[in-house]
Amino acid sequence: MPEKVKVVSVETMRKSDAWTIANKIPSKELMRRAGEGIFAAGKWPAPVGIVCGKGNNAGDGFVAAACMAGAGIDCGIILLSEDFSEDGRYYYDIAMALGIPSVKWEKIGPEGLKKYNSILDCIFGTGFSGEPREPYKSAIEVINGSGAYVVSADINSGLNGDTGLGETFVRSDLTVSIGDFKPGHFKGLAKEAMKSRVNIDIGIEIIGGYEYIEI
Repeated sequence: MPEKVKVVSVETMRKSDAWTIANKIPSKELMRRAGEGIFAAGKWPAPVGIVCGKGNNAGDGFVAAACMAGAGIDCGIILLSEDFSEDGRYYYDIAMALGIPSVKWEKIGPEGLKKYNSILDCIFGTGFSGEPREPYKSAIEVINGSGAYVVSADINSGLNGDTGLGETFVRSDLTVSIGDFKPGHFKGLAKEAMKSRVNIDIGIEIIGGYEYIEI
């Protein structure tokens, strides 16, 4: 028997996130909650590589890295971009102050990523669409061939948050949705991409309502 799940569209989540920040919870606090939730949800055989793209998705990874360091888990940050959001830069600086190693993708390369037993995918968020360009495409392919335990933050990088479709995407052992599930966690190629999924509530108030889809 099909079951129905409650989801929100990417656009609804974007508007709800903005409303919550403007009216209830500062953006840095939401990012802290997201990163801590991701850390709490996963298993982390060390060493852990946190692969970060741009913006707030990377920021969640920096928070998670700080949590790992606090728990005594050997980890390192791999940067595919240095185009940080303001909040992302704030938490990156905290991670650096904790002594967490950080290296650019062009220096570590494909072989360097293979040393990690766990990988946290913080490359793209739910708003991504299209085909990943380099160096993101190569990083996704290396993650998939690494044999590591893989956790994706919010959604598997390369998948569209509304359709669950993508050309090149991360295949995860666990996907940690942030706020509420999106349609792309269940539609399209989601079953192929995710072995398991969990949602963490970080306090975003949904403005515009939920959808219900059959799975």
